[in-house]
Amino acid sequence: MNVTQKTKVLLYRGDCIEGMRKNVPTASVDIIVTSPPYNLGIKYNSYADQKDWDDYLRWTVEWAREAARCLKPDGSLFLNVGGSLKAPLLPHVIMNLLVEETSLFVLQNTIHWIKSIALSDTKNGPERQRGHYKPINSDRFVNDCHEHVFHLTKSGVTKLDRKAIGVPYSDKSNIGRWGHTDGEDLKCRGNEWFIPYKTITRRTDDRPHPATFPDELVSKCVKLHGKNGSSVVMDPFLGIGHAAYASIDCGVAEFIGFEIDASYMSVVCDELAARAKIYEQRESASA
Repeated sequence: MNVTQKTKVLLYRGDCIEGMRKNVPTASVDIIVTSPPYNLGIKYNSYADQKDWDDYLRWTVEWAREAARCLKPDGSLFLNVGGSLKAPLLPHVIMNLLVEETSLFVLQNTIHWIKSIALSDTKNGPERQRGHYKPINSDRFVNDCHEHVFHLTKSGVTKLDRKAIGVPYSDKSNIGRWGHTDGEDLKCRGNEWFIPYKTITRRTDDRPHPATFPDELVSKCVKLHGKNGSSVVMDPFLGIGHAAYASIDCGVAEFIGFEIDASYMSVVCDELAARAKIYEQRESASA
């Protein structure tokens, strides 16, 4: 499917490994933001998320090798991987595999996606839970409220636009005190990103996919890498399309997505069509 808006959108239904080989030229992609299946038995519509672990790791290398081929020399792969009680070391096993054992990538940054956190509204006020998480009913384990986003590059020296997702200084006197600020009230936000899921009423209608990430997570990755007006973004495991929506909102030049499940791809196409009408209305109103 080819959707022409401000961002060129190319969607392919089918296996992403074969799809990348056939449709994506070598060194043509600036940014990859993706979250592959974790092999934890999650119930997708058609994909069987329970391979033999050796088979799963071989498959991981296979899709990652294709992703590395597609990526430009200064490109970024933002890989979202979560652990679980069933496989608590999975994120680190995958990193060891892709960085140490195969040398496909260099781990340039480790970002922690905080989905829920307990904070007070005032300095000395009571704490309250913000965001959402899946509760664990246990007297041994605490609730898991975060996932990893590994920033992988080919050389470890890819330059980033840190202030594109920067935050203002709490103490404004630091603006003049530190020479690196250039007089600007904006600093790097660091690697702890609090991005909660939006509250939903019916999962089947509002989030018809068992494992998604918010648009904002993708937006921050895309903006952090920079070059948004000319960049090509890809998600090999598109799901219901959050990487596509965020990339369009960021104004990237092109987005490429692969999804093996027909029903999930249908959701993406319907949502893109609805958003295209909104974009057209906005342009008409501003003309």
